[in-house]
Amino acid sequence: MNLVREVVKDAAIGVGIAETPEDLSVIHNPGCAAAIWRRDPLPGFQSWINKLDPARLPKARVILRPETVRSAMVELGEAHGTPEGLERDLLLDDVAAMATLFAGLMESKWLRLRLDVVNTNACRWFHIDAVTSRLVCTYRGTGTQYGISIDGNEPKRVFTVPTGAPILLRGTLWPESPKSGLLHRSPPIEGTGETRLVLVLDPVADLDNEPDHLFAH
Repeated sequence: MNLVREVVKDAAIGVGIAETPEDLSVIHNPGCAAAIWRRDPLPGFQSWINKLDPARLPKARVILRPETVRSAMVELGEAHGTPEGLERDLLLDDVAAMATLFAGLMESKWLRLRLDVVNTNACRWFHIDAVTSRLVCTYRGTGTQYGISIDGNEPKRVFTVPTGAPILLRGTLWPESPKSGLLHRSPPIEGTGETRLVLVLDPVADLDNEPDHLFAH
């Protein structure tokens, strides 16, 4: 994983708040470092996923076309024993919808998709990812934390993205100026007994540099 922290002059530090998925396009506005789609998970779904045995949560690291995400998610659910029913369908449908939305915003024909089941302090340091952009949505557990830093130091104020709310982040490879001054991290949860389920999507432009075993058609 490539993480970057540096001094950034005239940094983009704005965080757009989207009321609809289409409003996430605010990420393309000058000075906008991130955008959050403010939405609340359905109570029934959240109760179901919070109580689910972590061993039955779907997890994956794969590169695929956005239109194949739904079928790939079905296979993942079956492979990990995620119980069938309305709630599982809601999860699979939402991951597919996130992929379609993100690919459209980034004009990407391929995506790198990760579903991580986390119970440690993974990525606990504040950083900016060495990617063009990244979408993160925490379906279970504490959401991604972020803060502003233009001098490379830890943010003085830390904010937490609500569970179920996607955040779209600029990376260091974002093609426009100024660079992002917004850092983020996974919340430190080790030792708390908490288990998170986190979706991460990155656009993929150069397939030649990707491991063959990650591909799904």
